[in-house]
Amino acid sequence: MSVGICVTTALPYANGELHLGHILEQIQADIWCRFQKLRGKRVLFVGGDDAHGTAIMLSAEKKKISPDAWIADVWQRHQADIADFHVDMDIFYTTRSEENRHLVEGIYQVLHGNQSLMTKDVEQSFDEEAQMFLPDRFIRGTCPKCGELDQYGDNCEVCGAHYLPTELKNPYSVLSNTSPVTKSSEHVFFRLSQKSKMLKHWLDNADLQSSVKNKLVEWLDAGLQDWDISRDAPYFGFQIPGYSDKYFYVWMDAPVGYMAAVSRYDVLNQTNYLRDIFDVGSDWDLVHFIGKDLVNFHGVFWPTVLTSAGYRAPSSLHVHGFITINGEKMSKSKGTFVTARDYLNALSPEYLRYYFACKLSDSVVDIDLNWEDFVARCNADLVGKIINIGSRCASFVHKYFSSQLAGRLDGLDLYHKFLEKGDAIAEMYAQKKYNCVVREVIHLADLANQYVDSKKPWQMAKSPELLPEVSEVCTTALHLFWVISVYVAPIVPEMSKKMQQIFSHKATHWDDAKRLFLKQPLGAFPRILERLSVDMCPA
Repeated sequence: MSVGICVTTALPYANGELHLGHILEQIQADIWCRFQKLRGKRVLFVGGDDAHGTAIMLSAEKKKISPDAWIADVWQRHQADIADFHVDMDIFYTTRSEENRHLVEGIYQVLHGNQSLMTKDVEQSFDEEAQMFLPDRFIRGTCPKCGELDQYGDNCEVCGAHYLPTELKNPYSVLSNTSPVTKSSEHVFFRLSQKSKMLKHWLDNADLQSSVKNKLVEWLDAGLQDWDISRDAPYFGFQIPGYSDKYFYVWMDAPVGYMAAVSRYDVLNQTNYLRDIFDVGSDWDLVHFIGKDLVNFHGVFWPTVLTSAGYRAPSSLHVHGFITINGEKMSKSKGTFVTARDYLNALSPEYLRYYFACKLSDSVVDIDLNWEDFVARCNADLVGKIINIGSRCASFVHKYFSSQLAGRLDGLDLYHKFLEKGDAIAEMYAQKKYNCVVREVIHLADLANQYVDSKKPWQMAKSPELLPEVSEVCTTALHLFWVISVYVAPIVPEMSKKMQQIFSHKATHWDDAKRLFLKQPLGAFPRILERLSVDMCPA
């Protein structure tokens, strides 16, 4: 049994706005963290920006500002977007930090000392017009594996193959549209080819989705290739000790950014989580939420680097698919690219949190955000079913019973059925099967509404002798409303808080679902969420 859980989300690149694909991952991780906290677990949820690389350097040049000024501006916007989606992260940091520099240099020195590194000359693509070696993502061409046109210089988005930029067919520079030439340069490599046994041991013990593990085993069986961890100047990043013209490749220092964020949290809070979480033999779980395009980095490179450097490897990777909008890949030209701020300027984040939860499971599947389905589901489930339970019954309590709940419940069997579902729903959360949570909760909401419809308190209230029973019916329904508010709290935290507001109490533990409010005053029912229409959506 772990004493705590450290959760991370992939570090968004500090070179532009967050989009809904980034937010999907942030929400997925936040739901899980909120649930674990409700279960009494100690959770440290960290993230930050990936703030190095040629793309950032070139963007800053174009804007005529320094790279540091550019990434600082982006960091502020990213942090605000994530917080405004009610993602309760303990710290959102940056890889452009002294903590990260110290850690990555320390890891480099250990790897150098235990012969995990080597140097060799590399044939690289060089843009003669721009006078610089081209990073993988600044070269495009035809995939050497499947023949798909216009693919990046390091991997194919169609077949998923990884390769060297020099293996691309018909390559061209995205900077000048010219064909790059090949030049030789000495580079530093991590001896990944010697880490097969280490990686296999990690794969045998890590908590991985079956499809992810199968892909990693496939790569392992195909033979691991040494990993280039250096880049030539000009480059925006950390200089490699002992070199004047070599910098750490962004994917060398980026995952170390998780450790840097924990280190910064320690400084700010006088804790020792960096040691507790990352030391060998740690009794913490370390869980990375990532997209399927990052499996190679987090599932091959990262665990072997950590282990080789004397740290513990991750306990688990949880991988999700991509997001499409109305069935299409997000595209600015097609009007299907929605930034986090575009959405926030239009709608409450609670709707999107709920809709994503409806789609998220423990499988690596792509998720489509269809605005018509989004509106229909949010209106039907959140407003028409869940909120409806509370609004219709609270009005009777205020009108007929001086805002006072009854001293006993009417529907004990139904109430106990709701409570008995708590363990099953908790297990669904733990397994990250949020779509199953939603189905179960909406089924409970249907049962609660059916109960009220069968009792017909609006008719009973016409007979004074039946008012005590009306009070008990409404009190029962409101207790079902309370139980649901606890079950949905990880998914829609602000909506849950407003649901609980009428009871003048906020649930802080999963078992608070069992709390009774008999003979207690009921507060005014707040405006929780409005009904939506498609024209309100940001696209």
